[in-house]
Amino acid sequence: MGQRIVVIGAGTAGARLGLRLAKSDAEVTLVGAEPHAPYNRVLLADVLAGRYPAQVTALPDPGPVVRDRVVRIDRTAQKVHLADAEPLPYDSLVLATGSNPVLPALRGLAQGLPENVHAFRTMDDCLALDEAVREGARAVVIGGGLLGVLCAQALAERGAQVVLAQQGEHLMERQLDAEAAELVREHLKLRGVEVHTECRVREVRTQGGRAVGVALADGYALGTDLIVLACGVRPSTQLAREAGLEVRSGIVVDDELRTSDPAIHAIGDCAEHRGRTYGLATPALEQADALADFLHHGKSTYEGTRSLTRLTLSDAGQLPLDLATFGDPSIREGDDVIRLTDATRRTYRKVVVRDDRLVGGVLLGELGAVGALAEAWDAAEPLPQDASLHHLLTHDGGF
Repeated sequence: MGQRIVVIGAGTAGARLGLRLAKSDAEVTLVGAEPHAPYNRVLLADVLAGRYPAQVTALPDPGPVVRDRVVRIDRTAQKVHLADAEPLPYDSLVLATGSNPVLPALRGLAQGLPENVHAFRTMDDCLALDEAVREGARAVVIGGGLLGVLCAQALAERGAQVVLAQQGEHLMERQLDAEAAELVREHLKLRGVEVHTECRVREVRTQGGRAVGVALADGYALGTDLIVLACGVRPSTQLAREAGLEVRSGIVVDDELRTSDPAIHAIGDCAEHRGRTYGLATPALEQADALADFLHHGKSTYEGTRSLTRLTLSDAGQLPLDLATFGDPSIREGDDVIRLTDATRRTYRKVVVRDDRLVGGVLLGELGAVGALAEAWDAAEPLPQDASLHHLLTHDGGF
């Protein structure tokens, strides 16, 4: 029998690792607190919208999962203590604990979430929202990041009257600039979503254990039947902190995805590698693959992920809005930038070149050039001398 490997977390990263190690001689035990088989969180908005059944989200089967909650890690004895079962001994422990939704500190939520106020992070959250939403229901989505935008559109597709409240200056601030965000806003508006930016929610008003409205900082109030909190996520690090591991924004790992304890690794949303936490599926999968190779063969390193985010905002009977972002599309002094906008076709393209290298870009509406752009960005090499910025945005990439 090989080494005993315990993986805490059966989400994207943990399930991928379990799958990769299934044919090794290691004794692998996955522990997951959720009652559902491993699933793809990226598809939850599609499930809520009614485009797919919940079964479509299933990930490849990593094998049996211990359905229990981890209460403590004993690093000295190398055991994982569970809420309802005997401790699990390990030779190597992997933390794939993911991330938790950020619940805002609002008046009305101090004693917990009223029955019609929902986070939107897990399959249970999705199923609860699916049960709660009704045709004509008034819904307020608090948070205008990627998750809030997807949730607002899904609720609108279900026939709800949706208001999206975003505290920042524009939607999807982590991925988009103001011009691109305006196209997303227009897309939502055409689907019946009322969008308010620079809008801070001050209070959730309740009556009889239910939320009946929200009060905004400017004094305006909105009545509601349903509230969704889509205020972002933060790495789930409590177990690591209590075990005495080094934690900053996430659980700090090196290029072998080891924590400050050599017997413990971390992957996925909870891990902080080279000062960065990702919160995306592609880095989680790449980290799981790298760690599987390391645990199986004793070598392999992870040097970071250069991932492209691509999605489609669409609903039944309407034109979709395709979106892709990569790298860092923010602009610094000395950067070369080109933007192409076509209001009639609802397309927007922007690339940023720094020190003759393509460092980031945003494309909405027409993604014909994304393959060539992503290839040039991923290479991280100086662009050819004869490559014009305008040609970078043509369908064939121009080189």
